[in-house]
Amino acid sequence: MANNNNHIVMFPYMAQGHIIPFLALSHQLEQKGYKITIVNTPLNIAKLRGTLPSSSTIRLLEIPFDPTNHNLPPHTENTDSLPPHKTIDLLIASTSLKPHFKNTLNNLVLYETKPLCVIADFFFGWAADVSHEFGIFHVIFSGSGAFGLACYYSSWMNLPHKNSVSGEFSFPDFEEAGKLQMSQLTPSLMSATGDDPWSNFQKNNMPLWANCDGFLFNSVENLDQIGLSYFRRKFKRPVWAVGPISLSVDKGIKSVENKFIQFLDSKPKSSVLYISFGSQNTISTSQMMQLALALDKSNVNFIWVVRPPIEFDINAEFKTEEWLPKNFKKKVEDENRGLIVEKWAPQVDILSHKSVGGFMSHCGWNSILESLICAVPLLGWPMAGEQFYNAIMMVEFVGVCVEVAREDENRGLIVEKWAPQVDILSHKSVGGFMSHCGWNSILESLICAVPLLGWPMAGEQFYNAIMMVEFVGVCVEVARGKMLRMKASEVKKMIEEAIRDDDGFKGTSVEAVEDFLKAPLLMKNIENKNIDLEDD
Repeated sequence: MANNNNHIVMFPYMAQGHIIPFLALSHQLEQKGYKITIVNTPLNIAKLRGTLPSSSTIRLLEIPFDPTNHNLPPHTENTDSLPPHKTIDLLIASTSLKPHFKNTLNNLVLYETKPLCVIADFFFGWAADVSHEFGIFHVIFSGSGAFGLACYYSSWMNLPHKNSVSGEFSFPDFEEAGKLQMSQLTPSLMSATGDDPWSNFQKNNMPLWANCDGFLFNSVENLDQIGLSYFRRKFKRPVWAVGPISLSVDKGIKSVENKFIQFLDSKPKSSVLYISFGSQNTISTSQMMQLALALDKSNVNFIWVVRPPIEFDINAEFKTEEWLPKNFKKKVEDENRGLIVEKWAPQVDILSHKSVGGFMSHCGWNSILESLICAVPLLGWPMAGEQFYNAIMMVEFVGVCVEVAREDENRGLIVEKWAPQVDILSHKSVGGFMSHCGWNSILESLICAVPLLGWPMAGEQFYNAIMMVEFVGVCVEVARGKMLRMKASEVKKMIEEAIRDDDGFKGTSVEAVEDFLKAPLLMKNIENKNIDLEDD
């Protein structure tokens, strides 16, 4: 039976990008002596059960959910089994969990003891009122950073882009975020009318955040000050940055991991580009082909985690000869220049290796934190959700990222062999030129006042890039990124300080965890004093 002073209920949304940070936080609190109960739907609980070590005391509780009652295919209880356009159906269906969650808390209070706290997902705004019905302290936990979630919140609550004529806009309640472009919005936001399914869900959910007792973020105070300040100002609630909370996923395939390490050991320092777009994202067939051709021509060393293109089932088998150039995989592996891996790779082990010099990423928050912890700069290719805002933060405010692409069916043109380069560069909408740094291309870019993202590949291109970066100041060299790596190293030290707990020193994240754990007890003491005063 759980003690009423140390039992915490965790309630994540049904997506791996949400469940994994909740599980990591659960392990961290378990190590501090707290009794943890994770609540979720049957299939997610079954999957979680297989990940817990035998020594864990974490309890898993199922709540009923039938996807077929909500216009969803059978056995659909997680976004990893849904195409992107169907994720809204699962979000809407998740509101049906409210009475079942209430029943779960009722049983805990009646037959065990009242939990100290409920930590729930930001998609479950209604969980605050349910928790308070039983007098339970409730906080919202975001596995994402505060800056990204602040932009996400303001985007949906204000739809500021709808008033933009130029394609540029800002948030009326978050001016610190700066100017944004239409191309930095998700398709669901671009098409939002204020009365569409996405808008209706967000309008019903987000105002309920004001009922929580506080916010927890998987972030670092000094890294994410702008976003954290927004939530403190907006909601007048305590906000704790308790990150980075990471969970290494052990697949138990040491022979596979050895293959990566052997490859990395054979490469010079900072010479390998790691490419992965997470478990829920992928690019189009055409983009996949073009990226492979670019890797081939650049002669860069790389590890690329691939999934089927966006036109196909992301969980299906990867068809190498169909979706990559002919003999590409065999060629780069025979030359010991690249590894192409299906679906999964030991990401933290790869990023922490000294030969890795950059990470082409979708800018999911977990991936960003893992990259920063390892002092690896980012090439950002955001695709969904708050990834666009994460990329803005890493580029504009942290300075460890160059955004190389954005994912949307209507946001790009891929042209074979030739394009009218000067006409393109001279157009007012062009804001950057990723180039091999051939001299003619550099001159055409400078004449049109367009800054460069340099990716030199041969001959004097490397010296041209040095000139443009070091002496002219109109280029960032994304393929080598010396400046980005220096900044990433500074951020790594900042994160290490935040989680440091020794010799009488407590980092900001350590202090935040301690302060958060005191908060429910303080509220309970205040309630008890109020009861005593009423009795008097």
